[in-house]
Amino acid sequence: MHDEPRAVGVTLMTALAASQAALVVLNPLLPDVARELGVSVASAGQLRTVSGFAAGVAALGVGLLATRFGLRELMLGAVATLACGSVVSALAPDLAVLIAAQAIAGLGIGVSYSAAVAATAEWSTAANRSRVLAVTLLGPPLAWIVGMPLVGLVGEVSWRLAWIVVPVSMAVVATGLLLRRSVTPPARERAGLRLVLSQPGVKRWTIGELFAFSGWAGALVYVGALLVESYDLSIAATGLALGFGALVYVPGNFLFRRWVDAHGRALLVALALSAAVTVALLGAVRPSLWVSLVLFSLLCFIAGGRTLAGSARGLGLAQELRLGVTGVRTAAIQSGYFVGAAIGGIALATGGYALLGAAFAGLFVAAALPHLLPLR
Repeated sequence: MHDEPRAVGVTLMTALAASQAALVVLNPLLPDVARELGVSVASAGQLRTVSGFAAGVAALGVGLLATRFGLRELMLGAVATLACGSVVSALAPDLAVLIAAQAIAGLGIGVSYSAAVAATAEWSTAANRSRVLAVTLLGPPLAWIVGMPLVGLVGEVSWRLAWIVVPVSMAVVATGLLLRRSVTPPARERAGLRLVLSQPGVKRWTIGELFAFSGWAGALVYVGALLVESYDLSIAATGLALGFGALVYVPGNFLFRRWVDAHGRALLVALALSAAVTVALLGAVRPSLWVSLVLFSLLCFIAGGRTLAGSARGLGLAQELRLGVTGVRTAAIQSGYFVGAAIGGIALATGGYALLGAAFAGLFVAAALPHLLPLR
């Protein structure tokens, strides 16, 4: 199914945007959610753990569905699932229902993200694959650029309304675009986890992705707190600041596309080391809000290129098992939130934001190592 590249990319971009919106909408709303439900912020924060865990489990198992459903059908079902989870989240009367709703949304997030990235290869040709992938990967920053300011503004009225305005509306748009695409046949081979990891290069690539996303996701988890505690920003102002940083992710995604095919491994190493330096400075150098915004924007710019390069390399491995490979990558992303949040929390409690930045820098350096070692 090789349709016009831009149309394919836009369709898959909206599916990723809906997934990311359902994942991050909670970030600026935690204090209000905790206050209304009568729980601590720490307890409410476990909602993100629940959705991430469910998304990771779904992503690891999605390859087993490859021979039963086509990619379009998988995405339609997954987008509908995350939308249902978001609606129930908006209506939840207590924390227990909200936890269950986040688990449902997480299942949809894991499957939709994996299927969308796999479809960039299945729905394109070798000549235009990097272009389709670059457009597709604009989905997550789009959720930040559009979604975070909206969440900040609507959240001032009601955190419940934010669930409807952002992730559900994006899911509706994604569904409409997916329904315009032709039905896609299932894959010929099941992409089970053991089979996928046994393919040449997949384990090494997965380890690099896990470390990279741990550093990147950890930075995203704590950058809002860094801005609030360092410069006393409001929820709305923090949402705008995060949206502005995500905006710079876009040119990073497109700029590095020209070097992805020819210099994939070298690009992964260079971008990971650049991210290490930038995130270390973000934590240690905070003389003004503008300096922090510039450093965060630079980190987003680098992350845009590194995410594209990592995705392109993964799609070139085990091409008959692409859905399984992208499922492993999605699980690495979700695991990155666990690892990044845990390491960041320890570093922040021990040595403040300077040690936080240094810890994330170490993760980015570790992400470069698998691509520096010679292939056996």
